[in-house]
Amino acid sequence: MADASRRLFGTDGVRGEAGTFLTAELATALGRAATASLEVDRPQVLIVRDTRESGPMLESALAAGIAAAGGDALLAGVLPTPAAAILVRRLGLDLAAVVSASHNPYKDNGIKFFSSAGTKLPDEVEARLEALMEADGPPPAAAPGRIEELNGGEDDYARELAAAFQIDLSGRKVLLDCAHGATYRVAPRIFAQLGATVETIGARPDGRNINDGVGSTHVEALAERIAASDTAEIGFAFDGDGDRVLAVDSAGRVHDGDELIALAARGLASRGELGGGVVVTVMTNFGFHQAMEAAGIDVAVTQVGDRYVIDEMLRREWRLGGEQSGHIIASDIVSTGDGIAAALLTMRELAGAALADAPAMEKLPQRLVNVEVADRGSLAGAAAVWDAVGAESTALEGRGRVLLRPSGTEPLVRVMVEAPSADEADAVCDRLVSLVRAELG
Repeated sequence: MADASRRLFGTDGVRGEAGTFLTAELATALGRAATASLEVDRPQVLIVRDTRESGPMLESALAAGIAAAGGDALLAGVLPTPAAAILVRRLGLDLAAVVSASHNPYKDNGIKFFSSAGTKLPDEVEARLEALMEADGPPPAAAPGRIEELNGGEDDYARELAAAFQIDLSGRKVLLDCAHGATYRVAPRIFAQLGATVETIGARPDGRNINDGVGSTHVEALAERIAASDTAEIGFAFDGDGDRVLAVDSAGRVHDGDELIALAARGLASRGELGGGVVVTVMTNFGFHQAMEAAGIDVAVTQVGDRYVIDEMLRREWRLGGEQSGHIIASDIVSTGDGIAAALLTMRELAGAALADAPAMEKLPQRLVNVEVADRGSLAGAAAVWDAVGAESTALEGRGRVLLRPSGTEPLVRVMVEAPSADEADAVCDRLVSLVRAELG
């Protein structure tokens, strides 16, 4: 679990407003510390970024820190986050860094690292990096490294995904929403290479329009477009750095990560290819669990965060997992969430069928309310709240569920209820929200 007392690293690297919190100086320090921590001569460090206007500045600063610590910085330019996880392994590099704030607005940016195995750095490694920075940084390198452009990274990533799936999409008409982000070139390219007829929205980045009214956090734009289209039969919406995806069927109905994971799990299990069970988070819809139980598929549950899903997948040696938000991990292909890979996995499992005609689970109505509280830590000792949660959970046993958890970063308690009907979910949620406000507000 991430240590809430840590100043820089959160659940997905270092993230904040570019130029104020995430400055060029901080990026340089991160590059130096991460490179100096590698126990190899002349570390080779890959850098990819998304399309934010602050990306080139932070990329340059990060590269300067890598070179100052004696490493070689290899600049691959604009690529999805999962491309870093694939390329660091494919090219035999020592570390990969991604400059991106994922689904956040353009003013934010971030830096996260992947190991030589293509996995996110463990919490304890990030803690050591932070401690090294707080101790005035590593000693100077005997000789500086180089900063070089890495050509062909997009080609390598596209080839890797095409080879992994080997599907023929001829005759399929696909609409891709690239969120004006890191997938804007490579996603249409891969789908077209596999034979699909491709239309795009959100594929004209200008440095400031990333995630602005498009992408997986604004999937309604894709839903409206595909519902009005006479040609596109299925759509996929990526987020700014390309590690999430949501799907939309020809009628404009959105299919979230839970539904896409269920579709993949049932298909893989039916062919004996699942390789264990599926890892999901506490936010996964109760309907998913019902569908997996009916299919005889084991499910493991983690806290929210794709890194925790991945950790559990590695521990169990399972190959499929993900989150409702659209982080979907097929670890035999890439060891982190990959929106393009998940979209191709969906197309493979559909095998020519329409998404609307391939229901993998029946979602229960869900209601989620964020309640402002004076101290999110006080939830643990709120006996009256937990008594009420227990009573409501008992009443919903076998039909739905209740989940209360504090936000990891804000003074909020998240109240989530799933029930067989929307009216029941609303009623239970309203009762709990009122109690949380009365007890903790």
